[in-house]
Amino acid sequence: MKILIISQYFWPENFKINDLAVGLKERGHQVSVLTGIPNYPKGSFFGTYAFFKKNDEIWNGIPIYRSKIFPRGNGAIRLMINYLSFMFFCSIKVLFIKEKFDKILVYQPSPVTVGVPAIIAGLKMKAPFYFWVQDLWPASLSAAGGISNKTILSLFNTVTIYIYKKAQLILVQSKGFVDYIEKQGDFKHKTIYYPNTAEAFYKPVAPEDAYLKKLPKGFNLIFAGNLGEAQGISTLIDAARIVKDYGISVNWIFLGEGRQKEAYLTEIKSKNLHENFYFLGSFSAETMPYFFACADALIVSLKKDIIFSLTIPSKIQSYLASGKPILAALDGEGAKVILEAKAGFVSPPGDAQMFAQNTIDFYNLATEQKNMMKTNAIDYFNIEFEREMLLSRLEKIFAN
Repeated sequence: MKILIISQYFWPENFKINDLAVGLKERGHQVSVLTGIPNYPKGSFFGTYAFFKKNDEIWNGIPIYRSKIFPRGNGAIRLMINYLSFMFFCSIKVLFIKEKFDKILVYQPSPVTVGVPAIIAGLKMKAPFYFWVQDLWPASLSAAGGISNKTILSLFNTVTIYIYKKAQLILVQSKGFVDYIEKQGDFKHKTIYYPNTAEAFYKPVAPEDAYLKKLPKGFNLIFAGNLGEAQGISTLIDAARIVKDYGISVNWIFLGEGRQKEAYLTEIKSKNLHENFYFLGSFSAETMPYFFACADALIVSLKKDIIFSLTIPSKIQSYLASGKPILAALDGEGAKVILEAKAGFVSPPGDAQMFAQNTIDFYNLATEQKNMMKTNAIDYFNIEFEREMLLSRLEKIFAN
C-alpha cells in the first residue's frame, strides 16, 4: 500500500508516530509523511529548519513533506496560532503533493485541526483517511489548554464532529474514548480501539556507566516526558516534601522539557526541595531505556480531570516494555492498565499524601517483590501492546 501519514508532529520531534511510520515501511509499504517544521516542545524551530526555506527531506527512506508553521513559543495565544497556522499552511501544501496514496492515516494528539488538511488530501487523492485520536477535543482544549470560552469550545466541537463524519474510521488509543466520542455523534459503527505501542528499542537493558554518571547516587525515581500543566507535577513536589519529612532520601529526576518547567523549578525552590530534584533536560528516545535501567521506579502523573481519566498516557507502554515498576498519580484507563499489569502502585491524581505513601511502601518492598513487578510489566506489554502485533492489526484495519 501507499500510505500518507498526516501529523503536526514528526521526527526529529519525539512522538510515537515516528516508529509507526518506520514499522509500516519495514513491512513493505510505501510511506510518506506530511508534517510541520519541528518546534515541539521548546517552541522554536530545531537546528537549521526555518520558515522561509524548503524543509522537505527524507528520513529512514521515508519522504517528509514539511508544511510551514508558526512555532509554539510560550503562552496560550501563541499555541493557538501554532495550531491554526499548521491547519492553514498544511492544507495548501496538500495541493502541491503530486503523489497518489491508497490510505491516509492521521495522527491526532492536540490539535484536532490536523483533520482539516486530511479532508482536503482525501478529496484530492480520492483516498480514505483514518483518524487516530490521541486527545479528545474540545475537552483537551479546556483541560490542558486552559480555554473556558464557551463559544471557542463550541466551535472546536463542531469542527471535531465534522472531521469524525468525514473519516473512514476513527481509531482511539484508549477504550475510555469511545463513550465520549459517541456523545458527539453517531460514530459507534466506525470507532475502533487501537492503542499505542512502544518503539522496539524499549526493552530491559543493563545499567551502563555512561548513564549512571549522569544520575545522582541513591534511590532514583524518573519521570520522562513533557513538563506541562496537564502532567500535574505539583502533586509530585508535594509528595516529595512528605517523603523527605518521613526521613527517606529520594532523588526525583525529570527527563524532558515543557512550558511549565520554570514554574515547577520556582515551586521546588520555595519548598526547599532543590537538593532532591534533578531536571536533566531532553534526550533522544533511543537513550530512554538506558536511563530507565538506572531507576528504581518510573513515574507517570496527570492532573485531575475527567478527560485525563479516559486516556492512556503513551509513556505507560514505554515504561512497561522497559520492565520497570511504575509509581502513578492518575485514575481511569491509565490506572487500570498499571493495576491489571500488577506493575506498580497507583494513587488518585492530585493526592500527594497517597503518592508519598506509595513511594514509601515501594521503597520498603523486598527485592523479590520489585522483581515480580518488572516481570509483570513485560508480560502485560507483550499481551496488550506489542509492536508487531499492533502493526498487523493496523494492516487488517486498512485492508478491511
